[in-house]
Amino acid sequence: MARMISPVEGSTAALENDKTAYNRFLLLVAGLGGLLYGIDVGIIAGALPYLEATSGLNAGQLSIVVAAVLLGSVISTLFAGLLADWIGRKALMALSGMLFVASIPMIALSHGYQPLVLGRLLQGVSAGLIGVVVPLYLAECLVAANRGKGTGIFQWLLTLGIVVAAVVGIFFSVRVEQVARLQDPARLLAFKDTAWRSIFWVSLPPGILFVIGSLMVAESPRWLFRRGKREAAYAALLRSRTSDQADSELREMEETVLAEKAKTSTGAEVKDSLLRRKYVIPFLLASIILACNQATGINSIIAYNTNILLQSGLSDVAAHWGYVVFTLVNFLVTLGGVMLVDRKGRKFLLALGSAGIIVSLICTGLLFGRTEKLRVDSRDGVQSMVTADQKLTLVYDERVADRLLRVAGTAAQAMGSRPTSLIVIYSYGDFRAATKVARSDERAAQPIAIDRAGCVPANQVVAFFSNPFGNLDAARQAPLRIENALITPVPSTHNGWWVAITLFVFMAFFAIGPGVCVWLALSELMPTRIERDEHCPVDQPGGLNHHCRHIPADGRQVWLLDHVFRLCWLHRNLLHYSHGVFAGNERENFGRDRSPF
Repeated sequence: MARMISPVEGSTAALENDKTAYNRFLLLVAGLGGLLYGIDVGIIAGALPYLEATSGLNAGQLSIVVAAVLLGSVISTLFAGLLADWIGRKALMALSGMLFVASIPMIALSHGYQPLVLGRLLQGVSAGLIGVVVPLYLAECLVAANRGKGTGIFQWLLTLGIVVAAVVGIFFSVRVEQVARLQDPARLLAFKDTAWRSIFWVSLPPGILFVIGSLMVAESPRWLFRRGKREAAYAALLRSRTSDQADSELREMEETVLAEKAKTSTGAEVKDSLLRRKYVIPFLLASIILACNQATGINSIIAYNTNILLQSGLSDVAAHWGYVVFTLVNFLVTLGGVMLVDRKGRKFLLALGSAGIIVSLICTGLLFGRTEKLRVDSRDGVQSMVTADQKLTLVYDERVADRLLRVAGTAAQAMGSRPTSLIVIYSYGDFRAATKVARSDERAAQPIAIDRAGCVPANQVVAFFSNPFGNLDAARQAPLRIENALITPVPSTHNGWWVAITLFVFMAFFAIGPGVCVWLALSELMPTRIERDEHCPVDQPGGLNHHCRHIPADGRQVWLLDHVFRLCWLHRNLLHYSHGVFAGNERENFGRDRSPF
């Protein structure tokens, strides 16, 4: 005979189910935060080829549009800890989601440079806030047994978000290919404009879900307790814990506050200077490690992956498929790296990953170098096309390509009848710029348009950041000078897939080495004084450092430092990319870029 379940047992089971369901809901909301972060990072790669083809922005402006997300992250990371303490973790999560949601229409409906940059900045601010507050919220709200799982889900869905962004890109790439078969250049150009806007629109639903989820969860019990709301803190604890666990954690909070008060009243707490040797040396080591981590070019390769594959010889659809595979490699190898890091050790994986990165990038460079050897400079031919008002409008097709190659002389004979690409580097006085890459076989491409407004800064502030030693007044009157007009044969599809394979290998070694090990090693290297957040249980068993040391807590200087290195290196790499370095178009100009970075 089956045993009858008493009402008390039934009620207890229902309560346990409710707490389990709520803990899963917390993990879901945290996962959505990671997904948004990943979309922020990965969405631009799929949209960029179509944005570049239809926006009319020059290469420098496009590089700023791409890098604006990291600038926004730097700005928001500076203040995320203060905001989390001021308005609360829950409110800050909701705010970060709202900023992401607001950024999408700002970008997708933009018709100019400033709205695009502002929307991307807003996305970066959102990503920076999410990256700080979500791991912090998890550390303070989840029970000790689930904290590592929560942060793992955040990281896992962050990499999945990059994959999702790539899949969205391939969907629109296939549709662009279908429109291209209609042989209608005007229609193709219009659809490319629709495509990049739609790619951003598709990322809107996860942001809305994250906002809704953030409004439905409870506030952090530790934040509530420090605000003097003891009953509210206890109620928040009971949503995810048993009454015994809630009582234990509440006592722990009280003991922590009493201990801090006792230290303050007796003068026992002494703040060490951050300039002491035990702090300075780890901080310098962290700076070197982070600088080397960003020097791999990972952010540039992710943001410009589709464009790199296009210039390596792949078609639009194939380049987007390559980006999908690239993000899947990142996603899958990261999971493997997480499982291996404790078995093989940080040093071994970091050395293995770094060696693989070096070899794969050398191979990528050699593949591009084969094409680079065939390039020619036809600046004299392009200079002759400049009009009396110091402007240039050039439709680059097979006819124009043949004309420019004839001007270049015998050096162009090796290209034969292959399709070619053209990039023009030009200047007005002390200020230089570069056009986007134009291909002779692209039917729907917009003409190359060069004028003073696209090169000379509008005011002294912008001029200082473009070239602090440039003479703005002289540039406004200076003639247009074509410094380089670099014509390069478009590589074969076979070459493009070899480049793609080297980038897949690069991503695999980065994911298993620096991608997994750098944060973990730094969190173990940095002294607690620099690394920790004073307002959350990071150092106790089950705390943030114990279960998820590779995620920075509230206001960690190390994470901010990484964002700064990312921004500087990404901006520098993108400027060099826009001048044709990745396509082998401007090696001699690599050291002459006048950007402050």
